[in-house]
Formats: sequence, structure tokens, C-alpha cells
Amino acid sequence: MTAYELAQVNIARLKAPLDTPLLKDFVDNLDPVNADADAADGFVWRLQSDEGDATAISVFDDPWLIVNLSVWRDTDALTAFMYQGRHREMLGRRREWFERVEEAMTTLWWVPAGHRPTVTEAENRLLHLRAHGPTPYAFTLRTSFPPDAAGGTRGADRPATSPA
Repeated sequence: MTAYELAQVNIARLKAPLDTPLLKDFVDNLDPVNADADAADGFVWRLQSDEGDATAISVFDDPWLIVNLSVWRDTDALTAFMYQGRHREMLGRRREWFERVEEAMTTLWWVPAGHRPTVTEAENRLLHLRAHGPTPYAFTLRTSFPPDAAGGTRGADRPATSPA
């Protein structure tokens, strides 16, 4: 059994409210894409409300932001899901529905197996990535770290200290 699992968060700034015609295709594909994720090899968990998705869950106290927070076996499992099938199609259309944002909107981090990250934890990891770039505490698919790169995960609530 793996001692660590991969948490990921991505947020997006909506171009319009979810109930408008501009977002119809996105909203119509939420349930099928989430079902694909739930069935994907290496999928562990995803944040969801009683409605089965996370669109009603607040992130950074901004009603124009939506959040996707999930846990995967490892980076290979996450990458395999992201770049195939229906998710890949929706990813290719993201500029139709979401604003282009200059700051980082996605980050990854290792969690102890069985840990389910909170939105606050995800916000803190994303803010850390924005401030410090990729580190073992918060990283990207392009610049990733193994779970033991910083002596485990450095805990779910505190970053690695910077070298002097």
C-alpha cells in the first residue's frame, strides 16, 4: 500500500454564471466527466457537495471561482485521466468558459494515504506555489517532487522551511 497519495486542486474563473447559455456545455458535461474520474484507474477521492460536484463550494471567497479538488494514486494516474477521453475534450474548450488568469490556478501535493484535503488546505498550497514556485510542499505536473523529497509531506498544514 502506498504511504502517500497525490492531492490536486485547480480553480477557474467563470466567464459567466453557471446557469447561462455560455456555460451550458460545461455544466452538461460535469456529471459525465466526474463519473469518468470516479471510474479512472488511480482515482481515490474528489470534493463534492450533495449535488455530486463542487461547483457550489466556495474557494477564496470569490463567487466567480469554481474549485476541483481530488486525490489520486500518483502523478501518472492523474495525467492519464486528464489527457484522455471526455476530460481532454473539455480541457481543450476551457477558454470558452473560463477567464485566462496569469497566476497559478493549479497545484499538487502529497498527502498521507487516507487524508482528504480541505478547501482551506488547497488554498494554502496554491498560495504557497504562487509565492515560492514549485517546491515539495506545492508543485506542478511540469515540476513535481516525489513524496519523500521533503521528508514526507511536511505535514498537511505547514510548508518546508526555505534554506537560509
